[in-house]
Amino acid sequence: MSAMSQSEPAKETMKAQPESNESASNVAGEASPAQPAQAAGKQSEGASDPMEKLQAEKKELMDTLVRRQADFENFRKRVEKERMQERQRATESLIERLLPVLDAFDRALAQSSDSAYLEYRKGFELIRRQLWETLAKQGLVRIEALDQEFNPHFHHAIERVETSEHADGIIIGELQPGYLFHGRVLRPAMVRVATEPKSESARVSKSDD
Repeated sequence: MSAMSQSEPAKETMKAQPESNESASNVAGEASPAQPAQAAGKQSEGASDPMEKLQAEKKELMDTLVRRQADFENFRKRVEKERMQERQRATESLIERLLPVLDAFDRALAQSSDSAYLEYRKGFELIRRQLWETLAKQGLVRIEALDQEFNPHFHHAIERVETSEHADGIIIGELQPGYLFHGRVLRPAMVRVATEPKSESARVSKSDD
């Protein structure tokens, strides 16, 4: 009886051991799915970081490209403007040298009224017209002077004439024509300007002084 009693507790112990092993395997089985999930999360995080970096680099390169294009466009416009200004200054210098030639034609046409010079006058008029048309196409404009109000920005007064036939400050004579080149005064017109006649009392008082 004693031998049987000793063998029964041993069987119970052997039965208990498989249960503990089975519970351990269950615990291990339950914990195993979490490990692949964590690994997948780390992989996704690692994959998103390079993509974000590439996106940032792409944006930076695009911004740099836009700035470079804007700088190049500004440079091109500046160079084109400088070249145009240089051409305009060269043309202005040439026209300024040709103005005395134009004045000579005007004087010749004003004096050659004799019938013997009619054929020569026609030739002078033709040459003068061709010269003027060429200069006008480049931007030369004659300043209006006669019967205009004196403007110091466009006219240079050589003489003031007392007269009651014209209002004070009106230009009554043009000694030399003036010209504009692209809106800028190339040469002011030399003119005579009307001024109001002084009264007799003012003249007497001035002579007494």
